Order: sequence, then C-alpha cells, then structure tokens
Amino acid sequence: MESKELAIRLARALDAKKALNIRVLHVEDLTTVADYFVIATGTSTTHVGALADEADFQLGREGVNVLRTEGHDGNRWVLLDYGNVIVHVFTPEAHDYYDLEHLWADATALPQSEWQQPVE
Repeated sequence: MESKELAIRLARALDAKKALNIRVLHVEDLTTVADYFVIATGTSTTHVGALADEADFQLGREGVNVLRTEGHDGNRWVLLDYGNVIVHVFTPEAHDYYDLEHLWADATALPQSEWQQPVE
C-alpha cells in the first residue's frame, strides 16, 4: 500500500472512532523519517488508547502491521510507526503542548475532503 493511501486509511479509522483535530501532513520533502504524519486528538487518555488500538486493528485486518508503538503506558501521546506513515494520537493537553502542526508548519496538509469518509 502506498504511503498516501495508508495515511488516508489511518485518518479514516481515527475519524470513525471520533478522533478530534485530525490532520494528515505530507512531510516527505522535509524529513527522511516518514512521508506522512497523521495527527489526532482524543478526549481523554482512555480515548487516546482506544484510538490507537482501533487504527492498529483496522490496518491489521488489511495485513498492514505497525512496526513500533510508543506511549501506550500513559496514553497522553501514542505514536504508531508504520514506516512511511507515523500516527500521533494526543490528549488535548499534550496536543497543545507539543503542537506538531506548528513544528511541521512547512508540511502540506491533505484537505479533509481527501481522507474523510462521505456521510451515508
């Protein structure tokens, strides 16, 4: 699966589980770490853990496995590393503190219309 499609599927999985402030940033030209960052906010540490678990579950059903996970012990900031796509799921406080969108302000954000599922 290509990086953009993987990022879109991850954003959709987070959106389906009611994540807030979802952003898909194309960072390929800015770093060698990844092609895309998917950033989302949960409403609590429990929600953050559930969001990360759901993203991992949904992609795992498609045969795409996370390479590394960090932060599940406190669930303030959970990172899921899929190689070319890195998912960051924050509590509201951690999201405001780390402010990755500002740090990666030169990245191109995919419009919400590209990744959000149409309402049926």
